[in-house]
Amino acid sequence: MTIWQEMLAENIHLVGARGRLDQSLNSQLEQTLTELLTAGHTRLVVDLSEATYINSGGLRCLVSAWRQARQQGGNLALCGLNQRLQEIFSMVGFDKVFQIYPTRNAALKKVET
Repeated sequence: MTIWQEMLAENIHLVGARGRLDQSLNSQLEQTLTELLTAGHTRLVVDLSEATYINSGGLRCLVSAWRQARQQGGNLALCGLNQRLQEIFSMVGFDKVFQIYPTRNAALKKVET
């Protein structure tokens, strides 16, 4: 279970989660996103293709980072949600909040423009 990051293109950062986004990983995800946003990196893609679960704390962390990115003129998009995660996002209405893409490349193309 880890959180990782890399720069995809100029000022577009990818943050990925591997494992369960629950109390064990949420603080690490929140810290990573906060550090990027504080440093002025407001165009973010969160890759959840290796995430197997997300709890309410993980959802809250993503919404908070999305709001902060939008307030700074950027955006936070998601990619790679498996069927279970898609169902969770849909159930709580977050599929209407976030731009969600099937792959990292699809998200990058949209975030670049």
